[in-house]
Amino acid sequence: MREELGIADEDAAAIRDLFSPESIVGRGIRLAIRRAESGDQTKLFTLLEPEQNVGVRLTSGFLLEPEQSTSALVVHHPGAKYFVV
Repeated sequence: MREELGIADEDAAAIRDLFSPESIVGRGIRLAIRRAESGDQTKLFTLLEPEQNVGVRLTSGFLLEPEQSTSALVVHHPGAKYFVV
């Protein structure tokens, strides 16, 4: 995804540094959809059709399969920053 956004060349050299707050400031945010928010997950699946497009399905318990799959909304803007509420 970072390559598609054109910012991968600015990544930190060490993997452990990729996830520091300094490395993500000004890059945008990733909003994960929690399992408890099943209505949101269902809306996302209706809109994006991930089962047909990438082979990810939603179980009756609103879990993603394959197990290591993740759904999120990514907002990329140079001025975006993480914050805590």
